[in-house]
Amino acid sequence: MDVARTIADNFDDEYFRGTVPGNMVQLVQEQPLKIPFVAAILVELNQAKPEMASLILDKFGEALQDGIQTGQWRQVKLTLRFLGLTQSLYEGEGVFPILEDLFSRAVDLQAASPDDTLGLELVKIIMLTIPYVLVWNPDCSQKASDLLEKTAIVASAPHEVEAAVVPYLDQEQGTPSCPGILSLLQEQLQSESQKGFELKFIPRFTTSKRRNSMEGANGTDGETPKSHAFPTVTIPETVPAGSDPVSPEVWYSLYADQDIETVPPTSNIASIMIRDVLVDTINTLDFNRSAVGKFLIDMDGYFTPETFVRRATPFDRLKDVPEGESTWKCEDLIVDAIFSQMLRLPGSEHRVVYYHSLITETCRIAPAAIAPSLGRAIRFLYRSMDVMDLELCYRFMDWFAQHLSNFDFRWKWAEWLDDVPLSPLYPKKAFILGVLDKEVRLSFARRIRETLPEEYHRLIPATKDNDIPDFKFNDAATPFSVQGKEMLALIRRKAPDEDIEAAITAFHAAITSENPTTADPNSISTDAFVTAVCHIGSKSLSHVLSYIERYRARLQALAASSPASRTQIVDAVVAYWQAVQPGVAVNIADKLLNYSVVAPADVCAWALAAPTRLRAGALLAEHWVYELLAGTVAKVARRVRQVARARLNAGAPLPPAQAAQLDATLAQERAGLRSLHASVDAALAAVADGSAAQQLVRGDAGFAPLALDVALDEPVEAAEELRLLRLWGQRWARVFRRTLAIEEAWMADTVARFPPPGEEEPPAPLEVAEATDAAASNGAPRAEEEDLLM
Repeated sequence: MDVARTIADNFDDEYFRGTVPGNMVQLVQEQPLKIPFVAAILVELNQAKPEMASLILDKFGEALQDGIQTGQWRQVKLTLRFLGLTQSLYEGEGVFPILEDLFSRAVDLQAASPDDTLGLELVKIIMLTIPYVLVWNPDCSQKASDLLEKTAIVASAPHEVEAAVVPYLDQEQGTPSCPGILSLLQEQLQSESQKGFELKFIPRFTTSKRRNSMEGANGTDGETPKSHAFPTVTIPETVPAGSDPVSPEVWYSLYADQDIETVPPTSNIASIMIRDVLVDTINTLDFNRSAVGKFLIDMDGYFTPETFVRRATPFDRLKDVPEGESTWKCEDLIVDAIFSQMLRLPGSEHRVVYYHSLITETCRIAPAAIAPSLGRAIRFLYRSMDVMDLELCYRFMDWFAQHLSNFDFRWKWAEWLDDVPLSPLYPKKAFILGVLDKEVRLSFARRIRETLPEEYHRLIPATKDNDIPDFKFNDAATPFSVQGKEMLALIRRKAPDEDIEAAITAFHAAITSENPTTADPNSISTDAFVTAVCHIGSKSLSHVLSYIERYRARLQALAASSPASRTQIVDAVVAYWQAVQPGVAVNIADKLLNYSVVAPADVCAWALAAPTRLRAGALLAEHWVYELLAGTVAKVARRVRQVARARLNAGAPLPPAQAAQLDATLAQERAGLRSLHASVDAALAAVADGSAAQQLVRGDAGFAPLALDVALDEPVEAAEELRLLRLWGQRWARVFRRTLAIEEAWMADTVARFPPPGEEEPPAPLEVAEATDAAASNGAPRAEEEDLLM
């Protein structure tokens, strides 16, 4: 090998000798596809310059120790993979003692807590290392078999969280199988052990010494390469969890159950091993999506030539592939790997927009290859809409709308015409409505209509052609239109708070005069005031934020007057924007939380507490309502984590007073989060069991006329309508129960790592004061803590 020869020839160069080991470690940890090639270089180098090979192995030992000490388990996995491939260079048992020690720690973790996930990750690392050891070192098969017998104990036991991260609501409805990764990998490894670990897809290399021997060269074939001691690595009794959350994984493929296999079946270990190396490439190089896209498109060059069919081979041509040859398409594997991360539960490793951009990048590099695979993935996900987890439906919706915006909003909408007349309660129809609304957000209504068949035009109402919603008080038929227009004029000229107060007092007098029995005139005046603020600020988000900031004290005073006024603030924002751009209403509500005008409980109460608004659960079918509630609950959860991280203080003891204050704040924040989830779950449970429907009388138009003219929709039988309403309640409840379980598990692990308080008594720091302020606002962060830009 030329690379190994070059390294050997420059061994005497001090700079070269000092930089090559570190560069090889970085190459292994950032570009996993190249690990077999880097290992082959080291094996070759060991024959020409064993001193240099020793330096490199020492560097890899340091990297492995650092990864274990800091809990960087992907780094540990990739380093062990490299060391496993170079097993032939070591004296004694090589990598196996480290794998045995990791398994011992995994057993300890599992014994300490049945909810442990770190132990599962350690077992996964062990099982993914074993095949790489054996591919070049088949004489180690007995040690591997002995270790596999041990891992079966952990891998065969299903984790309680697995059921929550399955991407489908009910595995009994004919959905593709989604087994746990650990149990699947254990079965695959045991199957491979019976076949001698062929692993034909991993490239093999022949060293120069062996080549010379086969060619009849003299004087070399009798020499034995130098062996090295395996790097000294110590695994602590208590292994750190690391900064990245670890959760059980399930196998999820978009190309399952096809007539022709375009990805490895789950019976083949290549399914997990190829997916694993692609996923590591995707998540490790997130800082350079262009490089990731190029690596992915060229992935077939990193495996043996017979592993995949020729690039860009059309799907219908695969039936012509001779029997016995592979029909795996690298394009399908690429799309499958990206979507497996974008649609990963409980959450993706990076922000989903990274995976959006990566799909766009692969389409740009190889459009003829990726586009057909992507089209089949889209159709698979759309067919699964009725049974797919709700959170994944919305992730797919966000990506699909954004993806279409990059390609002139072109899609074969005619394929879904049969679903256009359906009620908006059907998940597929709700998906179509959500995508079209998001497309309008990214462009404008007239432009989107031009890209659609005529049958879809009515799904984009004429109200969406307006850039700015109408101010309802301009209509003389609107109650208190005069007072509403006066309020608008005051705000437009930036009147002082005294004038606003006087106008509101006069407003209340007018309300009482017209209807003396009005229970809460504050709600009516609040509606007028907030609607006026929204109208004045309708040019852009920065405009409305400037007016919210100007009248922040007034808004807070209105909110403090009664719970009805707080929900009225949210209702006024939504009512103003809903017909034109409901996404803007979601943004403004989020900023009102930042300014502590309303609390998270108020937003949830607005959506779920009023039967006439919830409409037996029909409101849950609107995508922007999910955005609103999911964002609100996530904001509270982020605040809890922020306080917990401050208490953790990177593992250093805090002074007693500060620790006690943070503990009290954390307890209050956690109680607020649990209370919020309890109220949400109670409302969703009522929808899921059908009791919410009993609070409304079903009219001729059904429970659930949404924002559209549903008179053109196909009628829905009462029993079917109730089934759909209950389904929305069940889907929402599954998401929020999982969210709470994740936060509780994260908190339990974090609290267990809190250091005991120190001894010194310092002054109260600023961070504690901020935490206390946020706790008083029921979890709503201070405005200064959030980016107020769109």
